[in-house]
Amino acid sequence: MPAEITVVAGGGGFIGGHLVKQLLSEGHRVRAVDQHPVEQWHQVSSEAENLVLDLRLAGACDVALHDARTVYNLAADMGGMGFIETNKALCMLSVLINTHLLESARRLSVDRFFFSSSACVYAADKQLTPHIPPLKESDAYPAEPEDGYGWEKLFSERMCRHFAEDFGLTTRVARYHNVYGPNGTWSGGREKAPAAICRKIAEAKLSGNHEIEIWGDGEQTRSFMYIDDCVQGTRRIMDSTITEPINLGSEEMVTINQLVSTVEEISGITVTRRYDLDAPKGVRGRNSDNTMIREQLGWEPSTALHTGMEHTYRWIFDQVAALERV
Repeated sequence: MPAEITVVAGGGGFIGGHLVKQLLSEGHRVRAVDQHPVEQWHQVSSEAENLVLDLRLAGACDVALHDARTVYNLAADMGGMGFIETNKALCMLSVLINTHLLESARRLSVDRFFFSSSACVYAADKQLTPHIPPLKESDAYPAEPEDGYGWEKLFSERMCRHFAEDFGLTTRVARYHNVYGPNGTWSGGREKAPAAICRKIAEAKLSGNHEIEIWGDGEQTRSFMYIDDCVQGTRRIMDSTITEPINLGSEEMVTINQLVSTVEEISGITVTRRYDLDAPKGVRGRNSDNTMIREQLGWEPSTALHTGMEHTYRWIFDQVAALERV
């Protein structure tokens, strides 16, 4: 009897590509689905069934979930702060993906459904200063999420909850906090802060012009989770009995200036920092409270920022250098 199919929606994306590889290594039969042509995927695993489908369409979701028993929904139109602050409607349209996937999962008798939410669901008034208390899961309400992207994620969380309550579909929701690592977006306007800083410092090192631009004053705070921790946490949450949305992030909070200093140390150069105070910069402070995940799973993300950024910088440096040789 063939192994049950596990679907990774958004399988051509950064996190999706890593998750597909992990599932394959565990012996799962994997179907990776993405709207982009396969040659544009971040990673392609030949052992997987790779489909190009627009999951905003209900019919495409039926095709994607045919004979599937487990679904990971990582598909969304998103990027770093420069993208989500200027493309709110596009971010909101991702609600079609989760809605149609949930409906297909219900009708096709899928056993388990995972939704990748975001720390952008958290209320803005709890993120006004750099040194805020870590965000607990309950801090999402009263609702005041990031406009556009955060509202879509919060609404889709509720959809998962009500499909579980009304239809008995087993759903799991993780709120990702700033995932980074190799094989991700590092240029073009959708990259997030860790990748953008790695790219800028790699370009500075290769060009000899050691000046970079930083969005904001550099004192805004974040925590950043390495991709390996994200994949491991996603798998653990999916297989758990946790029914409520849960944080999946690091508690190692740093300023953007500290993040730059970390990459300087890794790269072996010191840069001059030029601050653009008018650029998109998001909330003033954000960090993950991992109390719930420690209590529920006896585990939490543990990759040190310096370690993860070293892997990330080396990979991005190679991409920048290869592009300059063309």
